[in-house]
Amino acid sequence: MSLLSRALPALRLYCIGLAVALHQLLRHLRPGGPPAPVFPTQNGNVAIVTGGAKGIGYHTVKHLARLGMHVILAGNDESEGQEAVRKIKEETVNEKVEFLHCDLASMKSIRQFVQQFRAKNCPLHVLVNNAGVMLVPERKTEDGFEEHFGLNYLGHFLLTNLLLETLKQSGTHSRNARVITVSSATHYVGRLHLNDLQSRCSYSPHGAYAQSKLALVLFTYQLQHLMTADGSHVTANVVDPGVVNTELYKHVCWATKVVKWMTAWLFFKTPEEGAFTSIYAAVSPELEGVGGIYLYNEQRTKSTDVSYDEELQRRLWTESCKMTRISDVGSRDL
Repeated sequence: MSLLSRALPALRLYCIGLAVALHQLLRHLRPGGPPAPVFPTQNGNVAIVTGGAKGIGYHTVKHLARLGMHVILAGNDESEGQEAVRKIKEETVNEKVEFLHCDLASMKSIRQFVQQFRAKNCPLHVLVNNAGVMLVPERKTEDGFEEHFGLNYLGHFLLTNLLLETLKQSGTHSRNARVITVSSATHYVGRLHLNDLQSRCSYSPHGAYAQSKLALVLFTYQLQHLMTADGSHVTANVVDPGVVNTELYKHVCWATKVVKWMTAWLFFKTPEEGAFTSIYAAVSPELEGVGGIYLYNEQRTKSTDVSYDEELQRRLWTESCKMTRISDVGSRDL
């Protein structure tokens, strides 16, 4: 493979990121800049946020806690998670913030997390599928899946399905339970290879990452279709946080790190700003009963054309059920 061929995936992702960053810059230059979201209190509601110990997830947890929610921070680092909980409790004066261990790269860990959550006998009104990795070198999860696909997508697919019954029981006609899944503009250049979801034939960190983000969009739309058909009071939406200055960029090449260091102050959102759309999707009254949409900067936006392919949505869902060893439509028993 030529040097140019190897560089093309990175170039495409860079162009997408640059376009989004320029859009963000123009938005910031408007008088007053982007306002922080203001929403009604959420006392009595319960939320789970994956990857809530840092970055976008941390600020999502903090804002939901500030609104009065009981928030469970799901993460794979106990000390990091407990420190995040301590800081959030201190800043929000909300004692109903807690950490539960959940490694999304391990199906066993995900199932244990769900068991622990169920043991609390509490409802679940909001699930924010936020955690993820980006551009990691080729490696496998505990269950043998390519890491981008296994952690970013399959982990959240399994977690959502195992929590679905609780979400259904918690949603009501006047107040639906909500599933919010964080994707990115990278999904626009993603390609879903149903015959090679593990990228065994030709691994590219850029291609694998983009595929995982496209899979999350397809998953969200199919989940909403199933919830509508079932008559359940659960909505599912996907959010794009924009280009955000977080630790996800630690695996990019040195040249990109230099460019990021030089331009992040101008082009990149802060993690707090990056959390705005997730928070909007989780609690905004405007989205009550609304599902199956892609949100960017708190606005409905069209996702890539292929994401609306209902046959592809169904095929990915069926294949994902096989990979995670759950029933397609039946029992969600652990």
